[in-house]
Amino acid sequence: MVPNPQADFSLYAQRREHVLDRLGDDAILILPAGPELHVGRDAEVPYQPDSELYYLTGYTEPEAIAVLGPRCADAPFTLFVRARDPEREVWTGVRGGIEAACDLFGADVAFPIGEFGERLSRLAVNASRIYVRTDAGRRDIDDIVLKLLKSALARRQRAGVAPLTLSDPALLLDDMRVVKDATEITLLRDAASLTAASFREAAKSIRPNAGEWQVEAALNYAFRRRGASGSSFPAIVAGGANATILHYTTNERELADNTLVLVDAGARRRMYCADVSRTFPVNGKFTDVQRDLYDVVLAAHAAAIAVVRPGATLQDVHRSALAALVHGMLELGLLEGDAEALIEAETSIKPFYPHKTSHWLGLDVHDVGDYMKDAQPRRLEAGMVFTIEPGLYVAQDTVDVPGYLRGIGIRIEDDVLVTEDGCEVLTLELPTDARAVEEMMR
Repeated sequence: MVPNPQADFSLYAQRREHVLDRLGDDAILILPAGPELHVGRDAEVPYQPDSELYYLTGYTEPEAIAVLGPRCADAPFTLFVRARDPEREVWTGVRGGIEAACDLFGADVAFPIGEFGERLSRLAVNASRIYVRTDAGRRDIDDIVLKLLKSALARRQRAGVAPLTLSDPALLLDDMRVVKDATEITLLRDAASLTAASFREAAKSIRPNAGEWQVEAALNYAFRRRGASGSSFPAIVAGGANATILHYTTNERELADNTLVLVDAGARRRMYCADVSRTFPVNGKFTDVQRDLYDVVLAAHAAAIAVVRPGATLQDVHRSALAALVHGMLELGLLEGDAEALIEAETSIKPFYPHKTSHWLGLDVHDVGDYMKDAQPRRLEAGMVFTIEPGLYVAQDTVDVPGYLRGIGIRIEDDVLVTEDGCEVLTLELPTDARAVEEMMR
């Protein structure tokens, strides 16, 4: 493995120092990378490094395990990694091995992965709490940790100290990750800019009788051509009524004339994700009905962005989008009743808008971080990054709706950074106005 030449290893060290302070002298943190996945007997699925492990170490090889703490230890940062294997490296590339774990990634000590079981008991000898995720797809690690816990509990009566509690690493890491530092913001800007430029390029492939898969291919090509490592998630290219399926990823239908196509995709750049949605008229021109629905979603998009600032909440963002949607749908006859009552209840609009307006964005496309704090919506802070993605979906089988409105799905999504006095739309260079969208397709 050759580390990214642009990696700032001092940044990872600073993050580890913060975590070690939180751990103190009586806790350890175990972060195992996920296993490699295979299709058939020997075809490997492209490996995606573990986000938590990467956040604290920059390490990207499969199967690695980082152990941090306790703070008082002589070597509080231990890495377990794949050993060098010249025969295997002929097929899969050079591994960093033990030497790189220490010399490049700053581990105090490093060992082969196979020694994790025998060494963990020594690393945890003074720990009363172990932070470890037991749903990371590593049954081997789960078994070792649970065996350690059982053994420690049995000897605690005489030893006086032993791990008593397993805790979720989220308690240590999520609050750190939800507020991005300057390096992360730069990378998220890069991912957003790359994604916006790629959408502009791929938009020109949208036309009647083109395949959804062709638009997907154009996006993926544009991502890679601009230096992305790939997509943040499987692209959604949903023509016609497919756009009313929120996570439609089959992408196997031809695009029909006089319909819309909803495109939801994002590039991953040096591990950081973008997530953007635009809705295009397949033939390059919105019909009057399509434009009316589109403008309702666009108004909700603008209303949501307008309230983003420190001290606001994502619930405020959602309510602003919801209010704009309700008022627009009342004007179009999609809803009936009192606007304020409909906004308060949300039940009547749920069939047309079943999701929230935002999610955190970062190393994961649905990034970590609580949306509630002390039973209240979390207050936004400068450095938080999230999506704004109002939508309107009228399923083909929706009753009590005019037929010409059925089978239409629209979503407009941008990525937003909270600043000290408001917000920055990271994907601003990709237009949202209907006429600008039409122009982009020419």
